[in-house]
Amino acid sequence: MYAMEVCVDSVESAVNAEEGGASRLELCGNLMEGGTTPSLGLLKVVKQNVGIPVYVMIRPRGGDFLYSTTEREVMMADLRLAKEQGADGIVLGALTEDGNIDKDFCSQLIGLARPLPVTFHRAFDMVEDPSQALEDVISLGCERLLTSGCDSTVLEGLPTLKKLTKQARERIIIVPGGGINERNLPRVLEGTGAREFHCSASSFKQSGMVYRNTAVCMGGALRPPEFGFKVASTDRVRTLNQIAKSVTQ
Repeated sequence: MYAMEVCVDSVESAVNAEEGGASRLELCGNLMEGGTTPSLGLLKVVKQNVGIPVYVMIRPRGGDFLYSTTEREVMMADLRLAKEQGADGIVLGALTEDGNIDKDFCSQLIGLARPLPVTFHRAFDMVEDPSQALEDVISLGCERLLTSGCDSTVLEGLPTLKKLTKQARERIIIVPGGGINERNLPRVLEGTGAREFHCSASSFKQSGMVYRNTAVCMGGALRPPEFGFKVASTDRVRTLNQIAKSVTQ
């Protein structure tokens, strides 16, 4: 068997992912910045509309994974609230300034998360020594590690993913994620032997606005489009599921 985790940042995407056959959701806010902690309102309504497990991202902002004292306080408060609101799992990660796993703070977060399962997220892809970082994540007791193999996409990181999978020796579930699509999924699954994978399976949805003031941008330097947004596509989720089944049979 295999599991397909879809990262989503809206109720529509969550529902579409479940309809397409997703096994689990990673619920985030602000996927344009790689995912941040979702609002409690989003978590509550998603839980009301889907039946598959919802793992909640705990990340106070975009950017790096070196957090200040107040940011750490926010993360701990968000984690407690996510548990109260029905999260089925927690997704977290933090690094030290020299590119190592911040074991002390992560251990504190994981203690707060229990008894829920914990995934260490792609902060891992920014570490200085992936081999040592893997041992650190395992020692923390995380059930899963989400990684692109410390590269921009899983395909580019495939050699490292293979090494990490071999090193892990089934002590932790390695979940490839980062740029997975219909074309590269077979190669990723065959190359790593992974039984789980992570993707967004999104498509662009046009805004329903008729009047459009195109002179104004609400975003930052990236200037995301104001009159459209990405949502998980039921068809793409279903297609990726079918591909995974054909590879793993």
